[in-house]
Amino acid sequence: MKVTRSRDIQTTKGSSEWFTGAVYVDTLATSADPTRLTASSVHFTPGARTAWNTHPNGQTIFVTEGVGLAQRRGGPVEVIRPGDRVFFEPGEDHWHGAAPTRFMTHIAMLDVDAKGNSATWADHVSDAEYAAAPSIAEA
Repeated sequence: MKVTRSRDIQTTKGSSEWFTGAVYVDTLATSADPTRLTASSVHFTPGARTAWNTHPNGQTIFVTEGVGLAQRRGGPVEVIRPGDRVFFEPGEDHWHGAAPTRFMTHIAMLDVDAKGNSATWADHVSDAEYAAAPSIAEA
């Protein structure tokens, strides 16, 4: 058994290579043999979002607060709220982040591949792609 005290968890700012806007990450679990699970609490400020990305073994996000948006490439932008779970299939190109006027926090859970890779990052979500989201009041 290993206990990691909350005082030992440091919040880090999300990389501008992977995110648009201000995003903050608290690591909850890191992969260590024999498990490959990683989990993070990811905090998005209004309008902040990931770049397009894929995960070799898929990813589940669980919204804990706020209002967010998620999209798989070629699909509609979905409004997501606390209690919603989104699963992205292995290799599925997608993005997720906060609605334009709301903060959003989710728990991101995934398994790294045999080489320890968790994600492949691509281009940033354009303002036009982001603006295609439905109104959060109507969704």
